[in-house]
Amino acid sequence: MPDTSGPDTVPEATVPAVAEPDATSLEARGITVSFGRHRVLDGASLSLRRGEVLGLAGPSGCGKSTLARVLALLLKPAAGTVTVDGRAVTGWRHRAPQRTAIGLIFQQPRLAVDPRFTLLDVIAEPLRAARRPLDRAHELAEELGLTPELFGRRPHEVSDGQLQRPAWRGH
Repeated sequence: MPDTSGPDTVPEATVPAVAEPDATSLEARGITVSFGRHRVLDGASLSLRRGEVLGLAGPSGCGKSTLARVLALLLKPAAGTVTVDGRAVTGWRHRAPQRTAIGLIFQQPRLAVDPRFTLLDVIAEPLRAARRPLDRAHELAEELGLTPELFGRRPHEVSDGQLQRPAWRGH
């Protein structure tokens, strides 16, 4: 029997607790996306339980970003289904009631934000789109580990890590 106590094992205490072990919070089945005659995804499927984190890896052009956009309800697939917390998605982009249940962390946050926005504006943008109170932006900024002196800075004035936190689309 191999030794499983090496540096690659994760202690049980650090594994996120899942309230319902078999509860699927995000599921995609048979996702197909084409841009013109170029098929980017052909029957992609995955299932995530509550508390799981997914990272997509693969060569450039294999459809990682396209699948992420479908899973974030930002792009409607040509075929296939997406369910969030057991409810089928019927609306896409801002028409999807489940849209705010999904968050993306962009690998290159500078490409995901308007360079004219301050960090506080970046946080407030999805609140504005979801018609939520904008006064929550300060609270969210602090939850993301941003100090008040960073709130007024623009993307070019902070590190990628500092920008990645407000660019996260899960708040």
